[in-house]
Amino acid sequence: QVQLVESGGGLVQPGGSLRLSCAVSGISVSRYQLNWYRQAPGKPREFISFVSTSDLTNYADSVKGRFTIFRDNAKSTTDLQMNYLKLEDTAVYFCSAQYGAEVHWGQGTQVTVSS
Repeated sequence: QVQLVESGGGLVQPGGSLRLSCAVSGISVSRYQLNWYRQAPGKPREFISFVSTSDLTNYADSVKGRFTIFRDNAKSTTDLQMNYLKLEDTAVYFCSAQYGAEVHWGQGTQVTVSS
């Protein structure tokens, strides 16, 4: 059974930092591209970042320079370091593992940026 479990969300003030983690089990994570998405209330799910199997990374323009994605194949995890958080970063954050058309999702973790 494939499971992805996000953690690390919470309430943070604007300008603050959070580090999200996603623990993956049930698959050989080294074979999968690892992604982060987010979904704000009333909005569609939005791509944030991915890290490929060869450690290539990509970021949405909205988070470029503020967010950094990591993967650790030995621990079967992907982390998302989020710095200089803004009010508009408030959303539920999801990780996913993708191999071609095969995609597995976590249940999400809430990030709220508020003063």
